[in-house]
Amino acid sequence: MRVLVTGSEGRVASGIKQYLDGDSPHEFVYLDREEAPDVDHVADVSDYDAIRPAFDEVDAVVHLAADPSVSASWESVHQSNLVGTHNVLEAASDAEVERVLFASSIHAAGMWEEEGKPEVYELDDDTNVTVDDDERPDSYYGVSKAYGEDMGRFYIEQHEYPKRFYAARIASIRAGVYDNPYGDAEMGVERGDWERGDEKYTEQVKRLKGTWLSLRDWAQLVERCLSDEQTEFGIFFATSDNPRSWFDIEHTKELLGYEPEDSASDWQSPPQELLD
Repeated sequence: MRVLVTGSEGRVASGIKQYLDGDSPHEFVYLDREEAPDVDHVADVSDYDAIRPAFDEVDAVVHLAADPSVSASWESVHQSNLVGTHNVLEAASDAEVERVLFASSIHAAGMWEEEGKPEVYELDDDTNVTVDDDERPDSYYGVSKAYGEDMGRFYIEQHEYPKRFYAARIASIRAGVYDNPYGDAEMGVERGDWERGDEKYTEQVKRLKGTWLSLRDWAQLVERCLSDEQTEFGIFFATSDNPRSWFDIEHTKELLGYEPEDSASDWQSPPQELLD
């Protein structure tokens, strides 16, 4: 299978490069708006004519390109996330691409967290948000991800292509040495926002112990979506196997055969290289 990855220089794409590219039956080609050694197509997803050639002779698209900031302005998400996602789906339809995996976000349902925090970060909290619960965006970014899900359904139901659409509501992916439940807290220490072990540091750890999606588990989920032959349209929460999570991944496990290898509960401290 030939797979086009948009937004290929971002941290979410790094999981595909680290765990799938060269070690799977798929051939990955990369599109990004910035030039880089492994970028095959340089184009901005907000420019349909510029991206359209990249979709020829492609079997699947993993659409990651977007403004990833929860605090992004309407102007930014409008071009990068709304116009960009429409262009990707239109190009996939025109090129007769079979399947699209869309990088959605837990922020499409982020108000469940906003209303429930900080209690929702505790192990004994019983909040359990499923894909059957309402979309509740917490930001323009969250709105843009809910829009992408709905646009995907529209293309599945109203166009001949793509044949399959998967919306992965990604929780928290961190790259490199920060790919662990202490990543956000440790980044704050480096920035000087707080000290290791104080109240804000502890809250950041508790939150990421609920939302962490390891690069390894993300790569597995991508592979599951690329090999699935049952789903026409699906929304799937995407975290590692975290006891603190308030998002239901049983649906993801059952429908896609997802079996996360990592769990936030396995981590009791940051990696040693951050402590040195």
